[in-house]
Amino acid sequence: MDLRPIPVDPSDEERRAVDSVLGAPPADRAQPAPETARVLRTQLLPTLLALQNRVGWVSPGGLGYACSRLGLPPAEGYAVASFYALISLGERERSFAHVCDDIACQVAGAPALCAQLERELGPAFQPSHRAEPGQARPPSKAHWGHSPCLGLCEQAPAALVTSARTDGPRAQAFGSASCASIWRALAGDEIQPRPVHLDSSGPRRLLARAGRIDPTSIDAYLAQGGFAALRRAFEIGAEGVQREITASKLVGRGGAAFPTGRKWEAVARAAAEPHFVVCNADESEPGTFKDRVLLEADPFAVLEAMVVAGFATKAGRGYLYLRGEYPRAAAHLELALVKARERGYLGRNILDRGFDFDIELRRGAGAYICGEETALFASIEGYRGEPRTKPPFPVESGLFGKPTAVNNVETLVAALDIVRDGAAAYAAVGTAGSPGTKLFCVSGNIARPGVYEVPFGTKLRALLGLAGGIPGGRKLQAILLGGAAGSFVGANQLDLELSFEGARQASATLGSGVVFVLDDSVELAPLLQRIAAFFRDESCGQCVPCRVGTVRQEELLGRLTRGISLGSFEQEGNLFAELSQAMRDASICGLGQTASSAIESALKLFQPFSRKTP
Repeated sequence: MDLRPIPVDPSDEERRAVDSVLGAPPADRAQPAPETARVLRTQLLPTLLALQNRVGWVSPGGLGYACSRLGLPPAEGYAVASFYALISLGERERSFAHVCDDIACQVAGAPALCAQLERELGPAFQPSHRAEPGQARPPSKAHWGHSPCLGLCEQAPAALVTSARTDGPRAQAFGSASCASIWRALAGDEIQPRPVHLDSSGPRRLLARAGRIDPTSIDAYLAQGGFAALRRAFEIGAEGVQREITASKLVGRGGAAFPTGRKWEAVARAAAEPHFVVCNADESEPGTFKDRVLLEADPFAVLEAMVVAGFATKAGRGYLYLRGEYPRAAAHLELALVKARERGYLGRNILDRGFDFDIELRRGAGAYICGEETALFASIEGYRGEPRTKPPFPVESGLFGKPTAVNNVETLVAALDIVRDGAAAYAAVGTAGSPGTKLFCVSGNIARPGVYEVPFGTKLRALLGLAGGIPGGRKLQAILLGGAAGSFVGANQLDLELSFEGARQASATLGSGVVFVLDDSVELAPLLQRIAAFFRDESCGQCVPCRVGTVRQEELLGRLTRGISLGSFEQEGNLFAELSQAMRDASICGLGQTASSAIESALKLFQPFSRKTP
């Protein structure tokens, strides 16, 4: 490991960016002591983001100064900086457009948009540390680059435009992107966001306030029952909260479906101190945008739920890890944190009940793998976002090696109704195995894409009807459930029950709530190739089965697309089956374990590739 300092001086602007996070440097310019450096390391990602946001990239001089202030070897700083897609180690324009070309945007015309951008704005940016061997490097002063899913799938195609400025960075994410709107955003114009279509069947619980109140007003939140669940939690005590959550059968809504009550009880019982609560708001699964809606439209509910979880698990601090592609959610959360502290709902002695709890907002920087809970911990701690082997599980050894309750946004918001009204009232809706309501992200070839709240047990056919069905008189070809890590179902499976048990019976998964609809005009082969490319690029590379397997999977699909197979079509199918099984059995985390799931289901249900042989 290179322990030598980088022999390039930072600019004054870079010094100010680093110092804005770490404070003024010591007068003697001494390196921090090892004990101090371990604490400071948690500020590595915020420091890198400060450089990116103020200067537009992380230069060798800026990285060297940051590592010097943090007491880190430059090699370790580089390893972390090069891990994230939103951090550039190559110089580019200060105003830069990230243009999504993932599955939803691909179906909505992103390839044509990117081709037009290349003609009018020049080649896409390709950072040297991510470029393929032998690939030609376009000019460094690029205006735009390709991006994986930006979480605006209901408004595809989408773009995120970031502007590095000394008076504060600016970022705006918007849908229905065009070359003209991207150019306007690059020039500094504000692109008005489109309202999200929200609808429901039955009672609105998770979306009770979304779109109906001012999300920046704590008084509006209080007028609609805000913080009633927290007051109820104080009345019934931590054990009472745990009992209600357990009795409700609430499970994680991020895809894993682990019982929330068991998780909270385990953390509360853990002997090691301190305990932590982490809100996983790094929603990055292609096709998923429900958590973005809750964060933007009901931020105080997310904060209240974290305080309730902290009280139930005997934690004193929470971290809200927000994906970097959600600038509007970040602005709303930062304001909500300030107002919640001012009103006594965060900080010391909350509501005069002797309970201390505060929340720190941490921004991600573009890494799908950080949605995995242990990779998220590593990112907060200042390391590459690489998953850890389990056991030990987070309830025993999580963030900073301490007992940690980590839940995604929808799970936490669902807990509010349970604590306020009781588990019995919550279970009055849904099915015996899947009580309550669920948010579904409906996008693709559908009349009214958006977020829909329906009771568990609703038929897939009914959900599509609520969303207006397929427009233009086209026929349904396939539906991707659960996102890129999910599975495809066919037009003959519309009576599938949208519940955990119903999905299992159909050999499908609800995952993060993705319902991506494809009509008969969509070619499946390019879509499957994009899914394979996504997993290849997003693999952290830590374990061989995933690092190599995702590459081989993409290569295999490329051969099938070109009609140049290794042996017969059947032999390629057998090779793919072996590859998929190896990734499922031997990968460290869910990324590698599910990287082939959607593709495998498509190959079984449809015939997306021809049977050409050499």
